[in-house]
Amino acid sequence: MGWWRISTDTLAGSRFVVSPLAETVASLKVLHGGRAADPGGRAWLDAHLPAYRARLAGDPVTALTVRAALGRTWNADFLTPTPTGTEETFEQELARVRDTPPAAAREHLTVSLAGPLPAALHREDLAQRTADLLAWVWTGTVLPSWPRRRRIIEADVLARTAQLTRGGWAQALDGLRPGTRWLGDGRLQVNNHAYPPREVSGAQLLFVPITQKAGWVSWDEDGRRFALTYPCAGTLADADRTAAPDALARLLGPGRATVLVLLDTPKSTTQLTALTGQVLGSVGRHLKVLHDAGLVARRRDGRSVLYYRTAAGDVLVTAQRPS
Repeated sequence: MGWWRISTDTLAGSRFVVSPLAETVASLKVLHGGRAADPGGRAWLDAHLPAYRARLAGDPVTALTVRAALGRTWNADFLTPTPTGTEETFEQELARVRDTPPAAAREHLTVSLAGPLPAALHREDLAQRTADLLAWVWTGTVLPSWPRRRRIIEADVLARTAQLTRGGWAQALDGLRPGTRWLGDGRLQVNNHAYPPREVSGAQLLFVPITQKAGWVSWDEDGRRFALTYPCAGTLADADRTAAPDALARLLGPGRATVLVLLDTPKSTTQLTALTGQVLGSVGRHLKVLHDAGLVARRRDGRSVLYYRTAAGDVLVTAQRPS
């Protein structure tokens, strides 16, 4: 297994980062694999897969490059640059992919491919071609839904932060992605591969949530920043795909109906605000009405108050769904 040794100070100074590029790379992985993890993802994939395949069919060199970059066990390093730890735009992140020296891009592809490069990839423009494809994926398939995706990512960060206050880092890190768990004694297992341990103490440690069912680790050449990219918790990632039935929206109002539908699992007011895009005051008013009507209940969890549907709320939501 691969694991990192992390000092207490490094762990305490770690942070969560929103990365548009990481979300785009994860979406590229789904498009290239042609498989979705759930019905909501299947609808997105069906909408964009034909155009993606047509683009690669018209550009065989880029098709071969991305196939090599998305290796069986390891991504090409230039495809997944480690975030800086500050808020960046997609274009700022993409510039690091595009500016990869040609020799470095070929070296990274050799590693991810686990073998010699095909003759067609002995070129100087592999990083630029990869960046152009990522820009195409971002503009056509991610950007239109980025506000929704970002709300899900921010809700996951809030949930992880709440886990930290309740159970510490061991609870927050266990199960971030398959193969990731806290081993104790300053050791974080990051994957199931037989890679040598890495000393991360003294570096900046970043956690990067994405909405797709993917994940990877990365670090910069100087060993100053390490990042673990992981999929958002399932109950949050799937929340936006659970639309309020039209009949329920007409009965309660669309905002209140959305809140009720999302409460199939307990959530805080802050999480609901992130997931719905509604302002905090509106969510609070919806919760009060739903609570007064006996459709939701609440309980305290540490410093947070979690709301969840009652049996009556479950019946109302279920009755409004088409059979």
